[in-house]
Amino acid sequence: MTDALGVEDRTIRVGGRHRDELMHALQTAGIRLNVHAETLLRHTVFDDPAGQDLRFVERTVHELGLATGGTQSQVFDAARAAGLHLCPVISGPFLRLATLGQPNAPDSILSAGRPPTGAIHVASEALSDDEAYPKGFYLRMVDDEAWLRGYRCDYTYRWGPEQRVALVKP
Repeated sequence: MTDALGVEDRTIRVGGRHRDELMHALQTAGIRLNVHAETLLRHTVFDDPAGQDLRFVERTVHELGLATGGTQSQVFDAARAAGLHLCPVISGPFLRLATLGQPNAPDSILSAGRPPTGAIHVASEALSDDEAYPKGFYLRMVDDEAWLRGYRCDYTYRWGPEQRVALVKP
């Protein structure tokens, strides 16, 4: 299967860089960040994460067996039932750096209180139960600019069947 992100069975090195080095790499690559991504990148998990090679895949929520979509916990449960693993939260910036060829989103709307078109959510456990704290990252190309964006949602938020999710293949 070929996918829009280009990570189907693609192994990417995640971690192994201190936060400052990672931030410099993102800046050098011209990757844009929103305030929620910046908040996540300040978390202690980015202080000095151990490096590991992970095999990533991309699936739609529908491909995970949720034809009408589902809540984040339902999507994550469906991914696990399909034999896939959630990504370590530190995966977001490393995936962004490795996948700069992602196609442009069909629209340029950056924040609309709905799932962003053309985005790939990096499925990972939340770092905080606080609803105001960002839950994870997503990757998006808007007007030929690579974005690493953080997102917030609560337990009732529904992911549509067309939403794309990056996961780890064992």
